[in-house]
Amino acid sequence: MADFDYPRQLRLLTGRDFKRVFDNAAFKVSEQPLLILSSPNDLGHPRIGFVISKKNIRRAVKRNRVRRIIRESFRLHQHELPAVDIVILARRGLDTLDNPELHRMIERCWSRLIKKAQKAHKKG
Repeated sequence: MADFDYPRQLRLLTGRDFKRVFDNAAFKVSEQPLLILSSPNDLGHPRIGFVISKKNIRRAVKRNRVRRIIRESFRLHQHELPAVDIVILARRGLDTLDNPELHRMIERCWSRLIKKAQKAHKKG
């Protein structure tokens, strides 16, 4: 049975981790209120980090809701995702989506990220 935990090793924890993704973003997946940057890693599993500014989502409750929903979706899809470091960047308007809309959007983003990674893997 697959393990669906969310331990520390599945998170980007240091500024260096985030900087590496920002500097070497191999894959970009964009929806109107969301941008996903990712960079391959050598760990054999994906890791995720969030950049959700107060400027784009004012209320902490809404920032936490967005983070919680995306984190849960990541947890459930971690075994399908390629071994990449992922940074989720929230844009204005992300907090206006209700939970089902946010789930659908992040599902689309995961599938597009998987396709882009597979395409790049076939080329390389």
